[in-house]
Amino acid sequence: MSDPVLYSREGAVATVTLNRNETRNSLSDEVIAALLDAMAQAEADASISCVILTGAGKAFSSGGNLRDIGAMTAEKGMSPLDIEAWYKTGIQRIPLLMEQLTVPVIAAVNGPAIGAGNDLATMCDMRIASSRAVFAESFLKVGIIPGDGGAWFLPRIVGYARAAEMLYTAEAIDAEKALHWGLVSQVVEPDQLMDAARALAAKVVANPPFTLRKGKEIMLSAQRMGLEDSLAKAATTQGVLQQMEDHQEAVNAILEKRKPNFVGR
Repeated sequence: MSDPVLYSREGAVATVTLNRNETRNSLSDEVIAALLDAMAQAEADASISCVILTGAGKAFSSGGNLRDIGAMTAEKGMSPLDIEAWYKTGIQRIPLLMEQLTVPVIAAVNGPAIGAGNDLATMCDMRIASSRAVFAESFLKVGIIPGDGGAWFLPRIVGYARAAEMLYTAEAIDAEKALHWGLVSQVVEPDQLMDAARALAAKVVANPPFTLRKGKEIMLSAQRMGLEDSLAKAATTQGVLQQMEDHQEAVNAILEKRKPNFVGR
């Protein structure tokens, strides 16, 4: 059987592809483990400055495998504590890792992003959608809640009221509505999706690599800090960055009207 997640790179951009087309890229245990490994690989590689996350076939991800979820009680007789442990040691490892990444991640949403698939897209820094994409926070429809962090991520992107509408109605929204709501920043034709994602990634990786990761770090930490603490962290980080060769190279390149040559230090 083919690998559940594919990892490739071109220059400073890594592409991670969910590769279970036959299940519409549902987040089975094997896909979760492989996705975690792929994202950790990109994070550990200082020469990678951007990741594109997408799905093989017609779907981005159909979310959790309903057969597996239904079997927890119907067949396996798992207790509430067993199910709690399953979430904590399984799918919840994805949002915890994604929130620790310093490498920027673009979701190239090629098709339906349903339930945990929608939440996976929200864990990325930027989202571009195919015109065929649909997004659904559909958990209530099957009698459960977002167990993977969707209730934390989604309101921070589209606002509480729109996130509540998505969750409480469990209805899907199309790509144009997702664009209007700010869930995605671009909608393109299906055959243009990866080109658009690569074009955005190229703009990202044109910046100094170490500074880029520090920029993401400060953005993430600012969501959990008060203004005073965030300013203090920014000042400390600036003290480091302004000592680096890439900072001086960036300044010189602008003044000399030439393309900079960053070395990551």
